[in-house]
Parts: sequence; structure tokens; C-alpha cells
Amino acid sequence: MTGGTVGVVLVSHSREVADSAAALAVALAGAGPDAPVAAAGGTPDGGLGTSSELIAGAAAAVDRGAGVAVLVDLGSAVLTVKALLAEGDELPPDTRLVDAPFLEGAIAAVVTASAGGGLDAVEAAASEAYGYRKA
Repeated sequence: MTGGTVGVVLVSHSREVADSAAALAVALAGAGPDAPVAAAGGTPDGGLGTSSELIAGAAAAVDRGAGVAVLVDLGSAVLTVKALLAEGDELPPDTRLVDAPFLEGAIAAVVTASAGGGLDAVEAAASEAYGYRKA
């Protein structure tokens, strides 16, 4: 890994959910419009589902040389990202599937990346979101 900011990709079965989660994370992080965060939601035709093309495109768009953290919502999104990682040539180097709750993890990941945290720190912050208590 070289310098740069860790990119974050949010993969949801819904374009609207992915876009909204990305917008919320960027706003709460105070990251600004050029934050390396991208949504990859739904299918290319706007339907529900996941798309390896959209995921790969989003990862390429946020790659700044410091790695890419990918957070997903549900089952087939996990499978799609795992398949892309297994292929080895469709995602940027140092792309990681992060085991974290989708929304809380996204916010923690973007905050940490925006503060200059490396890929390990971004993954740890997102994963720690499993422990956030609400009551």
C-alpha cells in the first residue's frame, strides 16, 4: 500500500439504500464531496439485486492507493464480493470485504478513513460497530 485515503464501497440490494447510506456516512463524517466513498446498489437496470459490474466500478472509483473497504447488506452481496475477490483481477489491490453492520459500519468506516486511518483501522472501526448499544 502507498499513500492516499482508504476508499469505502457500500453494496446494497437497493440503489436507494446504498446511495442514502453513502450520503449519510459522508455527511456525518464531514468528509466532503470528494470523499472516496461509493455506492454500488441494485442492478444496472435499477432493479433489486447485486451487480459485480457496479461493485467493481465503485471500487475502482474510490481507489486512492491505500486499499478499499467493502461493506455489504445481505447474503448475495457477500457472495458477489467474495467471487470478485476470488477472481483477483476485477477489484483494486488491497480490497477487503469487511464484516460489519451495514449502516453503523459504513459511518465508522468513512469517519476513520476520512481521519486518515489505514485499511486495518477502517476495518476495525467498522467491525466494532457490532458492539454499538442502542438501549
